[in-house]
Amino acid sequence: MAAYADALDGTVAAVRDAGAVLRARFGEVVRYGTREELMGALAANDEAALAILRPRLTELRPGAGWVEDELDGGELPSGEWWVVDPAEGNVNHLHALPEWAVTATLVRDNLPVLTVVHAPLTGETYTALSGGGAHLDGRPLAVSATAELGLGIVATSQARPDEDEAVVRRVGASITSMLGDALVVRTAVPATLHLVNVAAGRIEAFWQFAGARADLLPGALLVTEAGGRISDAEGRPWTPASESFLAAAPGLHAEAVATLSR
Repeated sequence: MAAYADALDGTVAAVRDAGAVLRARFGEVVRYGTREELMGALAANDEAALAILRPRLTELRPGAGWVEDELDGGELPSGEWWVVDPAEGNVNHLHALPEWAVTATLVRDNLPVLTVVHAPLTGETYTALSGGGAHLDGRPLAVSATAELGLGIVATSQARPDEDEAVVRRVGASITSMLGDALVVRTAVPATLHLVNVAAGRIEAFWQFAGARADLLPGALLVTEAGGRISDAEGRPWTPASESFLAAAPGLHAEAVATLSR
């Protein structure tokens, strides 16, 4: 993993620089009256960040592919790929809400090996290397030691707009179940910012149905390297092709699976 460790500093610098560009664009609510205007505003943020991220990350790993759409799901072809979300929580950015970030994850054979998540408004930068631990601004991260779901804060997120009705109903049922079993349930976008909180031990679990690679791969590596458990909602091994996702502190992972499986 030495080659990936060598690429980490460059990835951090690129993600932070892209975050600075988005921060300069942040502040006023962006008004839109049609779906086309909304999509244009989202694309403008993406393009501003990608102008920095694409050439810098390509230079770091010239042989790696590039995932064009951050909403895509499913497994990737073999080899190395950059999975990037240039404005994770982009809709929040447009609405002058603070919950947004920039992420870049290097994936090898469908396993994340390096990730950087930067939250420009707080200045926090989360990093992880496969086998090298998870860190916040250089400080090691560890998941919560809480071992009872009834004492834990849990969270979920909407994977994408216009989700399939069956998925929407499953999300609603899962929130109802968790409201009965967990201490507190949080629901908001984006997924990545819930997952960094799991890795940092601030909350105990996050789950989501459906989902995109760019939503889940950064947090999957951060939580795993911080000592957490990753699976699908039924407790089976998670892959980018899975239909659900669960990241939890190990002491209550089984209990969370039981709740979500009802």
